[in-house]
Amino acid sequence: MEMMGRYRITGRIGAGSFATVYHGQDDSLEVPVAIKVLADNWSANDDVRARFLAEARLLRRLNDERIVRVYDIGTTDRGQPYFVMDLADGGSLDHLRKHPVAPGLALRLCAEACRALDVLHRNQLVHRDVTPGNILLSTSSTGVRVMLADLGVAKSLLDEQRDTMTAGTPAYMAPEQGRSTQLDQRSDVYSMACVAYALLTGRPPFPARTLTELVERNPAIGPAPVAHLVDAPLLLDEVFASALAWDPNRRPQTALQLAAALDRLADVMVGGDQYQPRQSYHAPVTSGPMAPSAPTAPTPSVILTSGGRHDASLRPDGQSPRGMLDNYIGAGRYRPAATRERQSPWLWVWVTLSAAALLGLTMWATVYFLSP
Repeated sequence: MEMMGRYRITGRIGAGSFATVYHGQDDSLEVPVAIKVLADNWSANDDVRARFLAEARLLRRLNDERIVRVYDIGTTDRGQPYFVMDLADGGSLDHLRKHPVAPGLALRLCAEACRALDVLHRNQLVHRDVTPGNILLSTSSTGVRVMLADLGVAKSLLDEQRDTMTAGTPAYMAPEQGRSTQLDQRSDVYSMACVAYALLTGRPPFPARTLTELVERNPAIGPAPVAHLVDAPLLLDEVFASALAWDPNRRPQTALQLAAALDRLADVMVGGDQYQPRQSYHAPVTSGPMAPSAPTAPTPSVILTSGGRHDASLRPDGQSPRGMLDNYIGAGRYRPAATRERQSPWLWVWVTLSAAALLGLTMWATVYFLSP
């Protein structure tokens, strides 16, 4: 039985380029947990280790039921950092993409995921890698909880440092991500619309596999209409056309706006009555003198100039290992340790003795052959 701290490992959930997630059991509290462990080959790299631990602290700081919560942090006997978090026993929305549910239910779940994104945005963070696999489902006696996971590439909207980071999964990335321009909450709104489209059709609206395919897409071509395929009002196609617009100014400007649109559609679609948002959520005031300040949307033409990273389920298709590493800890920051050749001391003994023997043989030959 393998133990990690006080947690008993009962299986493996999944693995990526930088970390592995295990199914664990906290026998002290008698609850199942998920444990994310940094890969052994990266645990000695200070930059990768710092990024991994920063994700754990960020998840812990947010402390919202719509964000995967971190309960503990530690280090394995082999020096690998890990953190313990909510176990999503209901899988992810990627499972529902591959095994479709009623379209109304799919939109309800996506609306709830939009509210999870709003938690990030109200904390001045942008996720940058919203995919079906990063939206998890947890079941309990109170119903299904939708949770946003994997904040390994999340970035503060208050950070004035600009960078050339292009973290994300191309098929779900907003065009400005591929162009390495300044991002804001509207980039996450675009990605969330891609997720909703994928849940209804089985595939993202623009299935790019590389960043090149993403940035070279014709901006005049919008998503293919799908309303007729799922017996939805034509408003569905209008919502997708807006949320997936090339220009961020044409999209819903907040995740809550997209959530409201998806809920209106789910109200009149099959399956829309199968899920209701959890009552513990209190939506922020969106108008009037007490309205909170929304994240400022920077001018889309601002160019970034340094930094980056990527992680486990964040690996873009077709991206090189070096590219993933640059996205994880920052472009150009990784420097392999200099290799040093180490020879056995016996080698130097052999070399010394051989040289002495050769010198002695040379002197003997000189005396022997030159003596009268």
